[in-house]
Formats: sequence, structure tokens, C-alpha cells
Amino acid sequence: MLRAKVLLVGPCESGKSVLANFVSESTEGICSYSPTQGVRFETCWPALMKDSHGVIIIFNPELPSHLKEIEMWYSCFVQQQPLLDSQCLLVAHHKPGSAGDMENLSLAYPLNKLKLIHSNLEEDPEDVRMEFIKYFKSIITIINESREREEMSIIS
Repeated sequence: MLRAKVLLVGPCESGKSVLANFVSESTEGICSYSPTQGVRFETCWPALMKDSHGVIIIFNPELPSHLKEIEMWYSCFVQQQPLLDSQCLLVAHHKPGSAGDMENLSLAYPLNKLKLIHSNLEEDPEDVRMEFIKYFKSIITIINESREREEMSIIS
């Protein structure tokens, strides 16, 4: 059985737990905010990052501080591993009742070259689920290709 380790990271109150519960089809905490402990100590991050195959950076696009903070998350969790940009997914999570602009989100380099999806679980939950499935399939493809290259290098 193939296992993939994908990290969900981002600023506090960005929607990480809500999206994790939604994608895993757990109903806990989807409708209300309930702070999770998470790992808020940077000294633990290298252990978390070890052997990860992908990173999903979740942020609230309505909070200007989140737009700055996601640059740090990208630097720490994607560039330092190093992961390919194709192994990273940016999720602009729109909370229930928000009137956020889903079209005109301008991100600085290098974030602007990453795959970006908008998440609104009230309006388009199935679109969100499909985007996550596409992302997870791409991670599995990367893992399989890496294994094949490794096997071929052993054979030759």
C-alpha cells in the first residue's frame, strides 16, 4: 500500500482543521471554529518535514497578515526540504459568510507560480474536494515516478 505524507500548514485561524476534516470526510468542526493545538514550535518543524511528499499551505485571503505569513511557510516547508513547486498547493480558504474576492488575489513571487485554489465549503464543496483529489493524485504520481527511478538505478 502506498503512503504519502502531506503537510497542512499555515497561519492560525486559516482553516487547516476544517479543510482536513472536510477532505477526510470527518464532520467534526466543519461548521464552527475550534482552535487546535497544532505544532506551534518551530523547533519541531524539521521532524514534521522529514520524508514529506507534499505541502498544502492554507490561508485566509481576507487577512493581509496571512498573505505575508504564507511566504514564510513556503520558505520553511517547501524551499528548505527541498520540494518541487508541483508538490505544493496554496489554498485560499474563504470562511462561511465571507464576501471575499475570489478572482483578484495577487501573490508575490515565488508564491504566484504555485497552484492556487479557492476554498468555499458553503458554495462549492465538491469543487474543493475534486481539487484536493487532483492534488493527491499528482503527489502519488511523483512518488511512483521517484520509486521507478530508484529501482532503475539499482538495476543498472
